[in-house]
Amino acid sequence: MADTAARTDPKQIERVIIRFAGDSGDGMQLVGDQFTSASALLGNDLVTLPEYPAEIRAPAGTLAGVSAFQIHISDHDITTPGDAPNVLVAMNPAALRAELGRLEPHGTVIVNVDTFEERNLAKAGYESNPLTDGALKGYTVFEVPMTSLTRQACEPLGVKPRDAERSKNFFALGLVSFMYTRPEAPTIEWIKAKFASKEKVRDANLAAFHAGHAFGETAELFDHVYEVAPAEQHPGEYTNINGNTALAWGLIAASRLARMPLFLGSYPITPASDILHELAKQKHFGIRTLQAEDEIAGIGAALGAAYGGHLAVTTTSGPGVALKAETIGLAISLELPLLIIDIQRGGPSTGLPTKTEQADLLLAMYGHHGESPLPILAPYSPAHCFDTAIEAARIALEYRTPVMLLSDGYLANGAEPWLIPDVDTLPDIAIEFATAPNHTDADGNPAFWPYQRDPETLARPLALPGTPGLEHRIGGLEKDEAGHVSYVPEVHEQMVHVRAAKIAGIARDIPPVVIRGDAEDAEILVVGWGSTWGAISGGVDRVRALGHRVAQVHLTHLNPFPANLGDVLRAQRRILVPEMNLGQLARLLRAEYLVDARSVTKVKGLPFTAGELEVAILGALDD
Repeated sequence: MADTAARTDPKQIERVIIRFAGDSGDGMQLVGDQFTSASALLGNDLVTLPEYPAEIRAPAGTLAGVSAFQIHISDHDITTPGDAPNVLVAMNPAALRAELGRLEPHGTVIVNVDTFEERNLAKAGYESNPLTDGALKGYTVFEVPMTSLTRQACEPLGVKPRDAERSKNFFALGLVSFMYTRPEAPTIEWIKAKFASKEKVRDANLAAFHAGHAFGETAELFDHVYEVAPAEQHPGEYTNINGNTALAWGLIAASRLARMPLFLGSYPITPASDILHELAKQKHFGIRTLQAEDEIAGIGAALGAAYGGHLAVTTTSGPGVALKAETIGLAISLELPLLIIDIQRGGPSTGLPTKTEQADLLLAMYGHHGESPLPILAPYSPAHCFDTAIEAARIALEYRTPVMLLSDGYLANGAEPWLIPDVDTLPDIAIEFATAPNHTDADGNPAFWPYQRDPETLARPLALPGTPGLEHRIGGLEKDEAGHVSYVPEVHEQMVHVRAAKIAGIARDIPPVVIRGDAEDAEILVVGWGSTWGAISGGVDRVRALGHRVAQVHLTHLNPFPANLGDVLRAQRRILVPEMNLGQLARLLRAEYLVDARSVTKVKGLPFTAGELEVAILGALDD
């Protein structure tokens, strides 16, 4: 029997990585989210990694139906969901088989022993029971009858046994909350609020949560409970946020900062749909959302809204960008501000629709007709999605251009604490619409030329439809400055060059790259973009701790590149570019700057770990 004092006095640890895994109907995302919220309330730093099965209704108990949620909580600043979980909570044999390989050596396994029966073992592909055949030798294993204990807890409530079993995820949440000293009150209040309209479901989930917590207290299985102290944070108000929510809130903020109504034209697609869902809930901000019948209709409506004076957005994933390509080209020709948000996923085609990838960079650069450059930005963390949405809107409005924003599935679903910004610190991105003619025709009459350029930005003027005296023509055919359709070769070449120069000139208006780490005399420079930031930072820090001089540059602006990037790259002895694709940024850097940028690639639908990049950097240093 474990010593009572040892079990009640928390053991202080710096961090822990916990992975919940079960059937797609077992509610792993739900309890993972709530464990995250409880940890955020305690002040821990945290990063999460939700993982969903690609099958909508995979057969219960099979490997294809396993859903998982990983959370890394810490008393110090962290940037990744962790290389390997310390604790695996497996709700059935399939979850154990699918996820055990990720667990650290000698890690802790908590299993719902009630599910380890012959039928479930066979569906998971086990020939014998791993709980008895020695397969888990070397791990610390806790066998907990979660299903039967949940049924017992719910029996006095009059809940049917099958309905009671659905609450076993809350038993697991109660047990793990006890193990890691998470406060009970926030979860209890959350259950009451979330299931307020379903009394029996609410009471069953509460009973299961209490039963799991009580089991941890009374079963005497654990030598210790554990405590992760709050992390040091800048003062201010924090909330827990994922990338899609941060993007949605960033778009709302951009709309207010631009003093323009926000319009979203979108067709639902994984993993971008949550932006549509979030914005549809915010109509009190004057937001208009359209769930269109297809991708082309979604961007067509957004383009019309941009012409009508709205901050216009369309959201999608890689396959949707392909369908929107013709209208993107039209927006480039019209020179209208339009945000195209691509939440990248595994491809091609349907590919890995619930998994992450970074393989749309070249699609964003070149996946539209003709000479048609447009700015491209990529956030590096869930919280950074908020700032990047505002920056994308600023560029789109100031330069009268569509802008592509590349997030991905990892950022979209992953969460971290976010310091809510002071509204007064956010930039004013409002623009002036034309209200008077800007030209005099040959007869001396005032006229409005829609493609007469601002001498600094090369942006054209925008006039709201119906403004008296500013009637003008725009369209997909090539035009001269006056807006007249022109088939003159010299006019087309001039307009192609001026549109390209406008986008290239944005480089003067974005921050220079900042070198992190060893800016002077580095042995190697690691260059990344997008969601690889956390793993790259972790890998760089580990290699620097071994005594090597390593520099890091992470790009948010991908077209145009920051003005000083070429000088930074040419000053390096070695350049390594980790990407969740087959080397797309590396190709662009080699072509643009004629440097030997070497790739580290991963296309497994999973983000890099810091350990993988530590090995890659050390290997590059040995070359």
